[in-house]
Amino acid sequence: MSPASALKTASPLESTAKDARNWVRILAKYREPNTGRSIFELSVSILPFFALSLLAFFALSVSYWLAFAIALLNGGFLVRLFIIQHDCGHGSFFANRHANNWLGRMLGVLTLTPYKVWRRTHAIHHSNAGNLAKRGVGDVYTMTVSEYNQQSTLRKIQYRMYRSPLFLFGMVPFLLFFLQNRLPFGLMTSREYWLSAMGTNIAIAAAIALLLWLGGLAGVLLVFLPTVLVAATLGMWLFYVQHQFEDTEWNNESDWQLHDAALNGSSYYVLPAVLRWFSGNIGVHHVHHLYSRIPFYRLTEVLRDNSVLATINRMTLRESFACARLHLWDEQNRKLVSFSQAR
Repeated sequence: MSPASALKTASPLESTAKDARNWVRILAKYREPNTGRSIFELSVSILPFFALSLLAFFALSVSYWLAFAIALLNGGFLVRLFIIQHDCGHGSFFANRHANNWLGRMLGVLTLTPYKVWRRTHAIHHSNAGNLAKRGVGDVYTMTVSEYNQQSTLRKIQYRMYRSPLFLFGMVPFLLFFLQNRLPFGLMTSREYWLSAMGTNIAIAAAIALLLWLGGLAGVLLVFLPTVLVAATLGMWLFYVQHQFEDTEWNNESDWQLHDAALNGSSYYVLPAVLRWFSGNIGVHHVHHLYSRIPFYRLTEVLRDNSVLATINRMTLRESFACARLHLWDEQNRKLVSFSQAR
């Protein structure tokens, strides 16, 4: 078969897979949310969350360990509520912009995340993902091999500590959600972001006061803290593996293209059905980055109708654990590598 004949017989999906920009037109038809479906998804997330929270508080009088176990389970529902807040930030959960914003603000109290501040920094992440010239906002900071080799010994030690799994998944979730989110870092000069952060802080303080009244200090330490920390840690892991995998894509600004970076620099994290439900399909991250206005509950619909997308950057749960050992972008070999591989 001649090259010309092969081109003519290639399927439309095979052709568009070569050019990420063409997917924008294809994916546009999935962008409209269904109000009834959105209300359903919110209901099956927030009602169990509050029910388990109350159950954990009642369990304090029976067993601290039982209350603690219920709180850990409830962290999964809080992850799902964060995904809904995330969709609100993209304007994809409801068709009405005000409905998205008000729901996002309210969920921000539960997730300890000031909605307007997060929405802005997350938008920066989407617009700059994979651009080596614009790292550091809304991402896990990553050095190139050459940059790392030029650092002082002290700076290398600091970077190694930062990239260690113990710090990234043990300390960062606490630092990010309990401390950093209390101030509008990166947006400190804007009044609207200060209002977002301080308004959320006041609401969180009121909620904690209510928890102290209901369950005392034990309620805060054994119910509130475990739930949030489990959700924060799981969320940190999900965010990490969505961009920090071996065959991800980074480019200098002159070679960087938004849609290529979205499709090739984001993973398709294939999770078991239960984990996929709790994580709100966020594992279909390459599609999300390519067209962020698609509601999370329609992402599987995209894969069903466009099977070629299910083959791009595919990563299973077992394979994902190896990502924790990757630390540096190797510009020469165009892949993420470990410190030992870099040597």
